Amino acid sequence: MTGNPIRILRRICSGGAKESANGFDRRLLAPMMLGSLLNPVNSSILSVSLVPIGAAFGAPPSQTAWLISALYLATSIGQPVVGRLIDLFGPRRLFLAGTALTGIAGVVGMLAPNLGVLIAARVLLGFGTCSGYPAAMYLIRSEAGRTGRESPAGVLTALAVTTQTIAVIGPSLGGLLIGIGGWRATLAVNIPLAIAGLFLGARRLPATRPSRRDSGRHPVSDLDLPGMGLFALALVCLLLFLMNPGGGHWYLPIPAVAAAAGFTWRELRARQPFIDVRVLGGNLSLLATYARALLSYVVSYAFLYGYTQWTEQGRGLSASQAGLVQLPLFATAIVVSTLTGRRQAIRGKLLVGAVGQIVACALLLLLHAHSPLWMLLAVVFVLGVPQGLNSLALQNAVFHQADAERMGSSAGLLRTFGYLGAIIASAADGAFFGQRADTGGLHHLAAFMLAVSALSLGVTVADRSLRRVGAPGVNDTTAGTELQDTGR
Repeated sequence: MTGNPIRILRRICSGGAKESANGFDRRLLAPMMLGSLLNPVNSSILSVSLVPIGAAFGAPPSQTAWLISALYLATSIGQPVVGRLIDLFGPRRLFLAGTALTGIAGVVGMLAPNLGVLIAARVLLGFGTCSGYPAAMYLIRSEAGRTGRESPAGVLTALAVTTQTIAVIGPSLGGLLIGIGGWRATLAVNIPLAIAGLFLGARRLPATRPSRRDSGRHPVSDLDLPGMGLFALALVCLLLFLMNPGGGHWYLPIPAVAAAAGFTWRELRARQPFIDVRVLGGNLSLLATYARALLSYVVSYAFLYGYTQWTEQGRGLSASQAGLVQLPLFATAIVVSTLTGRRQAIRGKLLVGAVGQIVACALLLLLHAHSPLWMLLAVVFVLGVPQGLNSLALQNAVFHQADAERMGSSAGLLRTFGYLGAIIASAADGAFFGQRADTGGLHHLAAFMLAVSALSLGVTVADRSLRRVGAPGVNDTTAGTELQDTGR
């Protein structure tokens, strides 16, 4: 199973033709996978284009960093908002609108005359790529309900492997595009991807009508615009603070807390809340999944950013060598996800994933400026195991734990917590490394990552409801009832 990623995806999706035999509409797979990869491909390609963009506009790293932050901000806010719209109006309209916006962002970015316009294009990309993943999770849940299959494990695995595969080829694709057409080509690539998405979405996604509620109201009347606005305000203030906690933005937590309080007050009184805090508060297992996502992605992104910087500055590798050292991380994750994807129970995956992160972080403490290459690769291989297990298990946990009628917004919130983890990781890297990514800073970062990994393991061990989530013979309704009972 370690061959061509496309062949792997085909085998996962076919599952020996079981998915097709049980009625899953395999025409949905192409738009689902394409929509889900639009966001990660734009994240990974940017990693190799920051330097040429800075050189083109005469911008220092402190300014080009906003190209990353802009995508994080837009995506963190947009994923649950667009997911909620998908819950109300179906995936087709939102998928097509988001894909079209992605294409427009590609045109704006390709023609950007200055860094400000390019940052605006990245914001458009963030919102445009928000619809793919919630739409895919919504479609998987809908097909599970239609076919009577509670857990289409093969399709869920294919969705996880798709984003991991893009993480492998994204930087290489970016380098190829820059070699062919300069950094503008990394934005222009969104144009053919958007065209393909529009074609596949229009041809294959079901044209669903917004269903009227029992009261006869049209779903548009259920849009909780004040709740969405307060949610966005709280998240913007929080994310801006986390991006630069020591940069004179000490006051931002105050409006963030105020907006969060207003959001909670609004959601408790709204007829159709954007995020039903009562239901979410009663589903402690889902909240625990979001907490695990935050913690596991703090470790993953801290490793991805911090370890890569250390291999260049602390260990003395070139940029290309540092990139090659990271490849086994994603390759191992793909293999692990592929081999374990059809095992529906998720508790074991989360336990092994948390322990694997602890082991990998402990290994970082053994590294020094003259560590042999095999030690660098050994650390990466070890972390690849939890990388593959956690991403798959967290996604599957949300699939089982979330309310089916709010699958889109619940899947979007999973991505939001993941990006929160990425931003915390970025801030931690900056705090521990300072002006240079030396070995001392790496060891301090590793100690921080160890503490976060241990906390993630503790949350997983304490969550008794995980014993039945995804277990054979347990449907989602029964599991969900037990989860809420456990949380009381």
